[in-house]
Amino acid sequence: MKKTLLFLACSIAVFAQDYKLDPVTAPPDGLPPAYASLLGSGYRVTGPKGPWCEVWFLKSIPTVSKKADPAIVFPFAQGALLGVIRFPNGGSDRRGQTFKAGLYTMRYSNYPVDGAHQGVAPQRDFALLTPIANDSDPAALPPFEKLVTASKTSGTAHPCVFSLEPPPGTAFPAVVKDGDTDQVLELKVGDQSIGLIVAGTVGG
Repeated sequence: MKKTLLFLACSIAVFAQDYKLDPVTAPPDGLPPAYASLLGSGYRVTGPKGPWCEVWFLKSIPTVSKKADPAIVFPFAQGALLGVIRFPNGGSDRRGQTFKAGLYTMRYSNYPVDGAHQGVAPQRDFALLTPIANDSDPAALPPFEKLVTASKTSGTAHPCVFSLEPPPGTAFPAVVKDGDTDQVLELKVGDQSIGLIVAGTVGG
C-alpha cells in the first residue's frame, strides 16, 4: 500500500511539473518596430517535450464598454491587439489544428452564437492568431470576418484560436492546470487579469 501511495505521489508531482513558466528577457526575433514599444514582459511556457511557446502581452490593453452578454468576460474591442506569441517548433490549438513555427499576433474576438460553436467554452472570449508578417498595423481593429480570414493559418476552414478565461488562480504570472488537459498562462496586463489557455483540448 505504501509503495502504491508513493508511486501515486511521484506521478502527481511529475505531472504537475509538465508545464513551467520562465521569463524571456529579449523581444522576439522578427518583431516589427511598430510593435516593439507596446509589449510588456515576455514569458516562455515549457511543456513535457520542451519549449512550447513564448508570449508577450501588451503593457496595457485599451478597454471599451463591456457588452451586456454575460458570456463575454473581457472589455476589449473587436480585433484589438492583445500581444504576440511565438511557437519555436510549431504549435496547435485546442481543436487540434496545427500551424507552423513562427511569430503571430493575438487579437481579441468573440465566437459567434450559432450551433457550430455550442459548448466550446463557458465564455465567448478568444485570441485569434495571425502571422505577424500579415499584420503590420498594431493599432488596427479588424472586423470579425476579416480577422477570421487572416487567422486561417492551418489550411482548414477554421481560424486559429486560443481561448481566454478569467484566471483560475490568483498568483501572477503563472502557468496552471485547469480541468483535465488545459494549461493556462495567467498574467496581469495593466489592471486586467487574463488567463490564456496555451495548451489543451476542447472538451478534454
